[in-house]
Amino acid sequence: MHTVIALVLRRMRGPLLLVISAYAIAILGLVLIPGVDDQGEPWRMDFLHAFYFVTYTAPSIGFGEVPYDFTPAQRLWALVAIYLTVITWFYALVTIIALVQDRQFRETVTQTRFSRTVRHLRDPFYLICGYGDTGHLLVRSLTERGLRAVVLDIRQDRIDLLGTRDLVSYVPGLRTDAGQPTALLDAGLQHPCCVGVLAVTDSDHANLQVAISSKLLNPSLPVICRAESEEAAGNMASFGTDHIVNPFEAFGDRLAMAIRSPRMHQAYEWLSSMPGSPLVERPRPPAGTWIICGYGRLGRAVHRYLDDGGVATRVVDATPEESGAPEAAIVGKGTEAHTLEAAGVKSAAAILAATTDDADNLSIIMTARDLNPEIFLGARNNQLANKAVFRAADLHLPVEPSYIIATRILSLINAPLLPDFLRLAREKEPAWHANLVTRMRLVSGEVVPEVWTLRLSEACCPVLIAALREGLLKRLGQFLRDPGDREAPLDVLPLMLTRSDEVHLVPEEDTVIEPDDQILLCGTAKARRQLETSLHNINTLRYLGTGELRPDGWLWRWLARRARARDRATDG
Repeated sequence: MHTVIALVLRRMRGPLLLVISAYAIAILGLVLIPGVDDQGEPWRMDFLHAFYFVTYTAPSIGFGEVPYDFTPAQRLWALVAIYLTVITWFYALVTIIALVQDRQFRETVTQTRFSRTVRHLRDPFYLICGYGDTGHLLVRSLTERGLRAVVLDIRQDRIDLLGTRDLVSYVPGLRTDAGQPTALLDAGLQHPCCVGVLAVTDSDHANLQVAISSKLLNPSLPVICRAESEEAAGNMASFGTDHIVNPFEAFGDRLAMAIRSPRMHQAYEWLSSMPGSPLVERPRPPAGTWIICGYGRLGRAVHRYLDDGGVATRVVDATPEESGAPEAAIVGKGTEAHTLEAAGVKSAAAILAATTDDADNLSIIMTARDLNPEIFLGARNNQLANKAVFRAADLHLPVEPSYIIATRILSLINAPLLPDFLRLAREKEPAWHANLVTRMRLVSGEVVPEVWTLRLSEACCPVLIAALREGLLKRLGQFLRDPGDREAPLDVLPLMLTRSDEVHLVPEEDTVIEPDDQILLCGTAKARRQLETSLHNINTLRYLGTGELRPDGWLWRWLARRARARDRATDG
C-alpha cells in the first residue's frame, strides 16, 4: 500500500502543485480586489468566502456570486480564476487517467492487493511456483483436499487462466519472476501458515533460484523442486532441497520395473497416481528390442535404464552428434518410414516417441503402427492440452511428464512414508507383489486409492493416544473398523508401520500399536473420512476397541441413568 501511495504522489506531484498554485492565485486575487456590499459601501472578500467561491467554481459546478454581487473588476478576475483552475484541474485529470492506465502502476496495485490477500490467509497453504500443466494439477488436487495454494508464474496468460478455473477455493496468483526473493516473500514464504514450497516451473534455473531463496530465507520450510537435469538436481541438493523430482528419471525407472517386475510396477502406479481416477491395467512392456526416437532428456534416461536392465535398444535422433546419442544411432526424426525401417521397426518389440514435439511424436507412432501393427507403442505427451489426441491414438504407454511430477509431489505431501515403502517393497519377491496388488484392489475397487500417513502423536491424534493409554485400544485392526459396525472392516489397507528403527511392511491386524508410531495407509476416500471421524471420538474408539456403547452427551447420559434406575426398580 505504501508503494502505491508513493507512486501516486510522485506521478501527481506536478499536477497537484499546479492546482494548489492556481487556487492560491485565484483566492489571493479575490481577497485583494475590492467589492461593494448591499449598502453600496466598500467591502473586501475574506479568505473563507474566496476559497468557497473558487471551490465551487473550479470544477465548473457554478453557484453564483457570494456574499454580494461582484463588481466588474471582481467579475473579470473571476473569469481569470475560472479558466486558470479549470485548465489545471483538466491537466490533473488527464494525468490521473494516464496513471491508471500505466502498466507499472497497475502491476504495483495488483502486487499490493496480492500481498495483502496472502497476509490475511489463516489456513495452511502451499506456495506453488509455476502454473503450467504440473502447477494446474497440483493446485486442483490440493484445493480438493481442503488445502490452500498461492501461485507465482512469469506468464500473465497463466495467471489469467488461474482466475477462470473452477477451483474449490480462491487461489491468489501473481505474474512475477518466482526466483526473486522479494516475490517469494510477498507470496508468503515467511508466513506462519505456509507449509511448503513447490517449484515446478519449466526452467531448472528458476527452480534452483526458488530452492536457494527458500532455504536461505526460511530453512525449516519443506521445499520440493522439479529438475530435469542431473546438474540442476545436484545444485538443488547442495542447498538442502527436501525432495527433487525428475520426471524422465522416474519414467525410465518405472519402465525398467514394468519389464522386470510387472506386479510391483502395477502397485507403484496405483499408489502414485491421482486418487479417484480409474484403475488402469496397462499391457506389460515387452523385453525385446526398443526403438527410442529422440535422444533428449527422456530418451537418454530410458536408454540408460533399459541398457542397465539388459534390454536391447536402437536410437533414432535428428542430430545425434549434438545430443550425444550412441554411435550406432539412426539419423532422422522417426516420422519418416525409411528412418524407422532403417532402425528395424518391423522386427522391434516396442517404440517410444520421446521428442519434445507432440505432433512429431504422434506422427512417429502412426508411422510405426502402419509398418508393424503388432509393435508396442509409447509416446511422450508434452502438453496436457493434447491429451485427448493421444488418448485417441490408443497408445500402450503414454508418457506425461507433468502428470508424473504432480503425482509424485502429491504423494510426498500426503504420504511421506510412500517412497520408503516403495523402495523396500521392490526388494520383495514377485509373489509378495502379486498379493499386494490383489489386496489393494479389494479395498479400492476400481479407482486409484487414497494414500496417506497417520502419525500416532499428541499433535495429530490426541484422542487416539488417550484411548491407547486407557487401554481401550491395543492393536492396529481395532480402529480400522466401521464406526457403525465394529465387525465390518474399513476399506483400508495398512502398507507400512514404522517405530523407531522398526519397519513392518503390510502389518497384520493384530500388530500392537504404540504412541509415536507412523502408519502408511491406502484406501477409499470414504474409508479415510470414516477413520478420521473415529480417531476424534473417544466413545467411538471405546466401541471399536471393547464393544462398549457408552452414551455421549448430557441428555443421553441422563436418559441412560433413568433407564438403569428403572431396571433396578423392576428387579427389586
